[in-house]
Amino acid sequence: MERKQVISVVLNGHLPFVRHPEQPQSGEERWFFEALSETWLPLLEVMDRLDGDHIPFCLALSLSPTLCHMLGDEILLRRYLEYTDRQIEFGRRELARTAADEDLRRLARIYYDRQIERRISFTERYEKNILGALDYYQRKGRIEILATAATHAFFPFLASFPEAMNAQIEVAIGAYRRHFGKYPQGFWLPELGWTGEVEGYLRSFNFGYTIVDTHGMVFGRPPAKKGSFYPVKTPQGISVIGRDFHAAEHLSRIVKAGGYRDNNRDVGYELPAELIGSFICRNGGRTSTGYKYWNSGGNGQGPLYNPREAGEKAAAHAREFLEERSARLQAAEKYMDGSPLSLCAFDADSLGRFWHDGPAFLESLFRMGRGYQNIQFMTPSEYLYKQDGGTFQVLMPEFSSGGINGYAETWLDASNDWMYRHLSRAMDRMVELAERFPDDSGLKERTLNQAAREILLVQASDWPRMLYRQESVEYARSRIEGSLRNFTTIYEALGSSYISTEWLTSLEKRHNIFPHINYRVFRRKRNGKKFGN
Repeated sequence: MERKQVISVVLNGHLPFVRHPEQPQSGEERWFFEALSETWLPLLEVMDRLDGDHIPFCLALSLSPTLCHMLGDEILLRRYLEYTDRQIEFGRRELARTAADEDLRRLARIYYDRQIERRISFTERYEKNILGALDYYQRKGRIEILATAATHAFFPFLASFPEAMNAQIEVAIGAYRRHFGKYPQGFWLPELGWTGEVEGYLRSFNFGYTIVDTHGMVFGRPPAKKGSFYPVKTPQGISVIGRDFHAAEHLSRIVKAGGYRDNNRDVGYELPAELIGSFICRNGGRTSTGYKYWNSGGNGQGPLYNPREAGEKAAAHAREFLEERSARLQAAEKYMDGSPLSLCAFDADSLGRFWHDGPAFLESLFRMGRGYQNIQFMTPSEYLYKQDGGTFQVLMPEFSSGGINGYAETWLDASNDWMYRHLSRAMDRMVELAERFPDDSGLKERTLNQAAREILLVQASDWPRMLYRQESVEYARSRIEGSLRNFTTIYEALGSSYISTEWLTSLEKRHNIFPHINYRVFRRKRNGKKFGN
């Protein structure tokens, strides 16, 4: 391969499983609605424009099974359309309210028109099938979709539970193959959580590579001689790429620089209640309307948001980002024979839902990339394929994560440590059930499958992270306790040989994720091999 500086953009797409058909409106379901409107539809629009202009963009996506399920759930998609209809109706009222302010009305018109356009795109252009649209670009070779754990569990805390690890990965692979019709090459570690025991699981399921945070490489055993600029290989042959720490820090500085839309100010929290209409919750609380008129900066007192100026700023920052990546890669070239790599890994929502101008930044990045003859965008698997694997240093990455301070305190501190003793006992009981009822069918099999779903749901890394950050604390705690309570009810019912069909059916309708799950994934392996060794 001609020696070039390589940039690989990887976006982690994940949301916790939030679905409440038993409630007319759920505030937490809005996370999904906002992600669809602000992240996934804009990202597809970027891809469509680049593809239409024959710009050779190339990026990788990790799509969690929970997000994939929600993107295909009929109830959530129907409610999403109701949500966009409320935004459109609110926009009509905003156009009337702002009639006397030309600049404000122009911005309201932009939001109003965009809501209509995205509703049409979602229903007609993409036919409500976001996964199908993404798979189209995967089949064209423009993007690579990585697999990740079933419910985005933090692997370092599960690695000593072989059956739980096996279930998280096996269920995820099954979901991936049903959505995309192929076997994944790469595996995205939820929260970038790595510990040495994870290697054996990835090897057992035949994954070719994974990604760890920078310090996992630098403090590896032995340390990575080429830092995070070049892949390494574990003793069992898994290729490992290190995230570019400086790229993540650079993006964070860009977002905080000011001049972009302030995502924290929404008229839904500022206007009189009588003007908000359906964005007032049943309990009297307010929700975001999507109509945000102000620039960031100035302690919430920024000037009016200007989309054109923000787009110009995003383009300037994209050029700055490329130049800094190029300078660092050029410096690294002196110390290696192969092409140095900058793997720029971000949460997908950080380029959309949490940063409104992120899609413009990403589009500018790919458009400007053509002007740098020494830079090439590649997916991780394409880059690995074009390298000589024999040149990869063999080492074991250090325990690491992408959380606060780089280790595990986000998922284990005084705010959330209480949950793990209950989760550990429930996982042991799930293995017990799978062993005790190996060949059951009918109602009992349905019950055991639901038990497996509840265990997987409570393992999600989202809940302890919310508790740690003091975000939606009551909801996160209720989800942990609710799934544990559901599992305990099932465990005791199976012990007494009495199962309430009505209760089970109701739970299956609420927690309908992984419809093809087989509870036997929690059985112990019979060949004497323990994963992780």
